[in-house]
Amino acid sequence: MAILRHDLRTLRESWLVRIWLVATALVAILLAMSNWATFPTAPLIASLLFPYLVFPWFLVVMVLGVNPVSGSRLEPLADGFLSRPVTRHEYLLAVWGARVVAVLGVYFLVVLPLVLVITLANRPAPADHVTLYGIVAALAVVALVLTFQVSLAFFTGTLLRRPLLAIVLLLFFWYPLNMVLNVFKLESFSPISLSQALPTLLRQPWRSGDADSQNLTSEVDVEELQRQAANFLNVLSGGAPPKPEAKPAFFESTDYQDFSLLRVLLGYGIPTLASVGLSLLCFCWRDL
Repeated sequence: MAILRHDLRTLRESWLVRIWLVATALVAILLAMSNWATFPTAPLIASLLFPYLVFPWFLVVMVLGVNPVSGSRLEPLADGFLSRPVTRHEYLLAVWGARVVAVLGVYFLVVLPLVLVITLANRPAPADHVTLYGIVAALAVVALVLTFQVSLAFFTGTLLRRPLLAIVLLLFFWYPLNMVLNVFKLESFSPISLSQALPTLLRQPWRSGDADSQNLTSEVDVEELQRQAANFLNVLSGGAPPKPEAKPAFFESTDYQDFSLLRVLLGYGIPTLASVGLSLLCFCWRDL
């Protein structure tokens, strides 16, 4: 616990974390304000989560995760093992935990207030229906992806011991692989596909046969009937048909109607555990 508290204090005083907190807050507020009157609730929340899943905050998360046992920290780390009764796996898990707590702390501190404002506010945007279960599940899934990113960077830094090389390798590995997986619509493994699937998750009820689902269907049907009636009356009166409402096409894909939360949790949870486990093995079986 002492190591965890020390690393959390160090991260809290770090300029990287402070600048990231301010930058992510500004970006999230700008995204919410620019799409306030046009995006329905689910795509608007998904647009706030997009920078954490795809770009640019992946870079900050990787930099935070890749440093603990690489570069200039090796000498004081070796001295610490010799002078204190701290085992290698205790140190490694404490440092990993500190980075996860710091990343998720910034994420929830920025996103939670904005999500509450968006869901409770009376906005001029098209009607939408998100569920409490969907909001909690979406926030938890993005938190899991961030944990996986920290763990992957942690393993790469532990393996290579060179921060710059580890970051470059992660960049060349992460984005091309995500683009390939996105082609196959694999939201369980590609954050790009997951960001497109988030509106589907945000609208999911706790049970598939829930009354909320029936209410959602009826609302959509009523809106479609109203639109068709307005078009018909315009045609009869000789007026021009109304322009279709602009929709956030990226977040309104119909390819994720069979979205499975369990599949996504396994798809990111198992690699996270594997990354932490491999970091422990690599660090404990090798001399400093």
